Amino acid sequence: MRLLGNILWHIPFLGFVDAIIVYLLGLLLTITVVAAPLGLGLMEYGKFLFAPFSHAMISKSDLNIEQNALWQGYSFIIMLIYLPLGLILAIIGIFQAIGLALTIVGIPVALVVAKSLTTYLNPVNKKCVDVTVAQEIDRQRAQSQINKII
Repeated sequence: MRLLGNILWHIPFLGFVDAIIVYLLGLLLTITVVAAPLGLGLMEYGKFLFAPFSHAMISKSDLNIEQNALWQGYSFIIMLIYLPLGLILAIIGIFQAIGLALTIVGIPVALVVAKSLTTYLNPVNKKCVDVTVAQEIDRQRAQSQINKII
């Protein structure tokens, strides 16, 4: 029983292992070319996992990044194929976040998992950016909402 307690104590502190695995999986999928949109998204998610409290995952459309129309269409097809698996991963992530939040040591990891739910669901066309960039995008979006009301 004490061994299990020691293992559970160290699990939240091994987030860099998850980051390395996700990044390498993304690299592998990108090398296959067929799953490149998914692989690029997973590589961005791996970067996010290395520093989850100073970065955020946002959609490339929020950054107004121009993309080739063929690439957008292909990315959409890959996203549709990945969607059932992404839905399962998001549901598992919800239960994981709830379970981690039950312990004081797991609360920071639960926050990271909760921030990652949209990326679990769809990593295609996501970008890892600094938190200040994400906050500025949110501020601009809120300002445009205010301007519509006024």
